Amino acid sequence: MKTILLASTFLLAVAGSSFAADAVVNAPAPDTAPAGFVWTGGYVGLHGGYAWLNGTVDVAAAARPFDVDGFDNGLLGVHAGYNWQLNGSLVAGIEADISHAWTKRDLVVRVSIPDFPPMNVAVEAGTNWQGSARLRAGYAMDRTLIFATGGVAFANSFVKMQAYDESKTFLGWTVGAGIEHAFTDNWIGRFEYRYADFGSEAFPADIKIGLNEHTVRAGISYKF
Repeated sequence: MKTILLASTFLLAVAGSSFAADAVVNAPAPDTAPAGFVWTGGYVGLHGGYAWLNGTVDVAAAARPFDVDGFDNGLLGVHAGYNWQLNGSLVAGIEADISHAWTKRDLVVRVSIPDFPPMNVAVEAGTNWQGSARLRAGYAMDRTLIFATGGVAFANSFVKMQAYDESKTFLGWTVGAGIEHAFTDNWIGRFEYRYADFGSEAFPADIKIGLNEHTVRAGISYKF
């Protein structure tokens, strides 16, 4: 009888150990959070850069339009936007920016008026500020994002000469591309190139001015 009890105890111990081992082996692995930086979220930032602004002047009395360049100078501004990280590495976003631009130039224009001899007139022209509202699309490689962007662009341009002083807001389009890198979970650096065609506006004396611009910008953003 004693032998039977010892055998039964041994068999129950072995069965219990096997059940416990099966329970450990078959237990599902715990869920883990996905690795890598997540680009989804809003952000605000500062940027600075350099602009090459060009103008096309079309005077009704002239035989053809002529180009005026050399409006090259710096810009400084702010930007804000929101990104959505879609399936995998694809990132879509919206962004708006506004910048103060020091793109101005002093010109000497020769003016011919009927019944008066030709005269030279000093003219100051350029832009005060500019901005854009754009869509963005990019490809993320963990903390680095390569993106393209495009949308609406606007700029406020002025013309001053003697007693004449007028400014107008130009409206056009812009396209560009750039790269961003997240140095931390909140701070993101960027470098970007953009081309903008601000369209044209009419000024007095049958003058129409068109503006286009190339810019390079570097900036820093804070991601929420």
